[in-house]
Amino acid sequence: LPLGLVGLHELRGALTDLAAALEPLEGRSEELDNCTARIALLSTRLAPFLGEGQADQVRWVDVRARSCTLHASPVDVAPLFNTHFPRAQRACVFTSGTLAVAGRFEHFVQRLGLDDAHTLALPGGFDYRERALLYLPPALPEPADPGYTDALVAAALPVLAASRGRAFMLFTSHSALRRAATRLRAVDGFTLLVQGERPNRELLAQFRRAVAPVLLGTGSFWQGVDVRGEALSCVIVDKLPFASPGEPVVAGRIAHLRAHGGDPFNDYQLPQAVITLKQGLGRLIRDAGDRGVLMVGDRRLLGRSYGRVFLQSLPPMPITRELGDVQQFFAQAPA
Repeated sequence: LPLGLVGLHELRGALTDLAAALEPLEGRSEELDNCTARIALLSTRLAPFLGEGQADQVRWVDVRARSCTLHASPVDVAPLFNTHFPRAQRACVFTSGTLAVAGRFEHFVQRLGLDDAHTLALPGGFDYRERALLYLPPALPEPADPGYTDALVAAALPVLAASRGRAFMLFTSHSALRRAATRLRAVDGFTLLVQGERPNRELLAQFRRAVAPVLLGTGSFWQGVDVRGEALSCVIVDKLPFASPGEPVVAGRIAHLRAHGGDPFNDYQLPQAVITLKQGLGRLIRDAGDRGVLMVGDRRLLGRSYGRVFLQSLPPMPITRELGDVQQFFAQAPA
């Protein structure tokens, strides 16, 4: 057995022995009965990680300094969804500003097994053509280049100066976030807020009241964050947000797709990255009166064939590679 499974089997053996020792004491006290119930619950939860649970699961262990957590996630949610939401008995309506990829819903429909779904893409209510600008800075190195984050920060500084801070910088890795934070701490004129140094709620509260704030965040700031008005006028994305193929769930779903004749990149990795980028952009324009600049440093947006899928999925807005256009955008008075 792999080393990790050896430990889990030993844990199950210990639980079995403990349950046997407590069995003669059943009914003696509420506390002992609670222990017996707890052992049974832990044994049940442990079983899937020993090859005794459902098939087609991704299972992994998250080890921390003082604890470890066992995780299990289905690689294919369609069977579960169709079990709990039988469409012969009820109708399900899904709405979102980020479900479509290049105007189509195949990714979402296939993930849930909705072969007979009716889909409709409607234009959004925000005027991105007049109130937003997509800036793709020229001459940045490839994202895998060791100097990429330093080059991104250098390209972002004049944008941050033009926007007077009021910006989110969204990263796809904690290492890049920490590197950017180190570089930006040496720059005067901004209030630097870094995810992980304070609770997210405190960071957002300080962002709203700070002078020239620049907030550096990773996953949790790509979605579910609402800062309206001029307080947030710029979103800078370091790289196209492809999930790491080494993450357990991603690796499991890639393997599942390959085993079933699918195309992991086009069927899963690319659509998920597109949706994540749209969610990041969604931090910028939260109201009809909002305006701002989205900067994406990743040169693959223009240099790779799949970049057009990202561009086709974003709301229609002007695109520029000229810093002067960004400076002019911020110099204009809001309408």
